Amino acid sequence: MEGKGAVTLLRVEHLAVDLVRDGERYGLVRDVSLEVPAGGTLAVVGESGSGKSLTALAVMGLLPSELSISSGKITFDGRELPDLSARQLRELRGGDIAMIFQEPMTSLNPVLTVGRQLTEGMRLKLGLSRAQARARAIDLLAEVGIAEPERRLKEYPHQFSGGMRQRVMIAIAMSCNPKLILADEPTTALDVTIQAQILTLLARLCKDHDVGLVLITHNLGIVARHADRVSVMYGGRVVEQGAARAVFADPAHPYTVGLLNSVP
Repeated sequence: MEGKGAVTLLRVEHLAVDLVRDGERYGLVRDVSLEVPAGGTLAVVGESGSGKSLTALAVMGLLPSELSISSGKITFDGRELPDLSARQLRELRGGDIAMIFQEPMTSLNPVLTVGRQLTEGMRLKLGLSRAQARARAIDLLAEVGIAEPERRLKEYPHQFSGGMRQRVMIAIAMSCNPKLILADEPTTALDVTIQAQILTLLARLCKDHDVGLVLITHNLGIVARHADRVSVMYGGRVVEQGAARAVFADPAHPYTVGLLNSVP
């Protein structure tokens, strides 16, 4: 079920991303169109190199310097993202738009406590006092299923398991009341049981808080239960998309059929 009123939160239209090197231009992403409603979950599925992560980085305004958007529109909550200044994009990132990356051990700062990393954004983006941010951090850790949250605020990332670190990343993503979360392969380094727990948690939190979710993955099996819609990418293009149930029940593109057949 999609968010209240199914208002479109993110719309990507005919996006193209190019690599420019030695005066030559190479197309990496071509004609990608996606929509995410408030409170809805879109799974973007495809093999490594299909353009999933590049599309997410383009939305976030985080493309490496040698890559650029050559055409297309990205509209978030009525605003054209490519038209925003660097300062405006920084204000959006970590606030209205949050991102969860593949490997939390490289995303979390190893020399700062989890509490410091969790409260920093809230103090900056929400203007909370130190005490207010700490109280909210404790509540967030409890909400993502971390026991003894008050004690664990004082610990460092290496003192958490992989699954717990990913729960911390979800707490950080939720901390500034985002409207949209982009989760880029958020369960890659975890075993199958923990993957299911993390995805169920992330999907539940987004539904509860009416947050749009883009779930980027190469594994169709792990999104079957959670996605409202699925977009399948191959070779930098969207080759099939539709309601998740429809795509799973009757895939139209040979690549989607191959992905489904590869699921144990």
